[in-house]
Parts: sequence; C-alpha cells; structure tokens
Amino acid sequence: MKLVLSDRPFPLDLQQQKSITWIDLSSLNITNCVGCFGCWTKTPGKCVIRDDAVQVYPEIAKSDEILYISHIKYGGYDTVMKTMLERAIPVQKAFIRLLNGETHHVQRAVAMKKATIVAYGDISTEEKELFKRLVARNANNMSFESYQIIFCTKSTLEDTVRKEVAEWETS
Repeated sequence: MKLVLSDRPFPLDLQQQKSITWIDLSSLNITNCVGCFGCWTKTPGKCVIRDDAVQVYPEIAKSDEILYISHIKYGGYDTVMKTMLERAIPVQKAFIRLLNGETHHVQRAVAMKKATIVAYGDISTEEKELFKRLVARNANNMSFESYQIIFCTKSTLEDTVRKEVAEWETS
C-alpha cells in the first residue's frame, strides 16, 4: 500500500490516484500522546485516546511505501507531523529487541517501508544536518527498509510532491 502523510492539504487533482491513500493531518483531530502506555498495557496495539489518530496509525503500519510531507522547524518535524508520529506508538510493542547493537521496540505486524520524506521550509544547513540525523535514528523504529530525504522550499513543495507521486505511478 502507498500512503501520503501530509501536514497540509494538496490540490485534489494530485490525490486522484486510486493506488495511493492521502491523509491530510492538518484536517484531523489528533491530540498529544499523554504517555500513559495504555496502548501497550490496557489495550495492546490500540491507543486509549479516541480521536482521528486511531484511524491513521494502522494505515502507517500496513503501508510499504510512504511519503511524509512536513514543514521543518528547528531541525525536526513540525507540530502536526510530530504529534502523529508520537501517537503511532501502538504499532510497537513494549518489548525490546537488539538491532545492530542498539535496543529498539518490537513492531506489531508492521510492513517494512520505502520512505520518502519531503522536508520543506526555509531550512538552514545546520537544521538539514540535524534532520538527517533524526530521520536516520527514527528509521530503525519506523520500519524503514530504505529512505530518502528531499529538501525543498514552500514555493517548490507542490512540484516536488507531484514529481514524487508521478514516480510512484510509473513504478
């Protein structure tokens, strides 16, 4: 399954591909994780907070190709994307595994992903380097088989996304 997870709306003509699921996080009601770990203990694999995130993280888990579109602030994901990524913790178990000499959570039936992250904004060189390190660290916990980061400005964002979606359609 191919998934586009965006922090902003895009023109409808971009979202017409039947083989791609588009989720505009900015249009959803997603509250912050409260750190209760209920998704690990009380309702394993399901967040105890009943909002729109419970419909999104299963889509993330089953996707094998994913395009994250996020404004970058201070070298990290902006609020709406970061909030969703934190709320996706139910796709992991409380148990720990050893991976390349590091400890990481065991995943719950999560497909390995080819991920593309389109990071946009007025991003300094220092922020780009920080974001690259963040994504590299997250790749192990987010089941990235492979990933690429594309930096662009807000003015070139739509063209960048069109190009990436067009490449998906031809692959």
